[in-house]
Amino acid sequence: MKPVVEFCSSNMHHGTDRLMQALEQDDRYEVIEYGCLGNCGECYLSPFAMVDGEIVAADTVEELETALQENILRKAAEREALDKLIDDL
Repeated sequence: MKPVVEFCSSNMHHGTDRLMQALEQDDRYEVIEYGCLGNCGECYLSPFAMVDGEIVAADTVEELETALQENILRKAAEREALDKLIDDL
């Protein structure tokens, strides 16, 4: 199952458009752009995206890219652990 990374077009003034375009080229991700994600306060203050419905924000686009990758890896590890637990039952 691919992680779903959602971007707000209203947040592109922070430079998230470049990150979104890069992730769109990577088949490991499902990338979606919305006109609004309903997080106006977050959108105004800093670069952000949502990974599987969870907000990931950072001070810069470069830090956001790192935070997105860390979030995706953490969620994958959690899914693997849950799958293992279920298999062991």
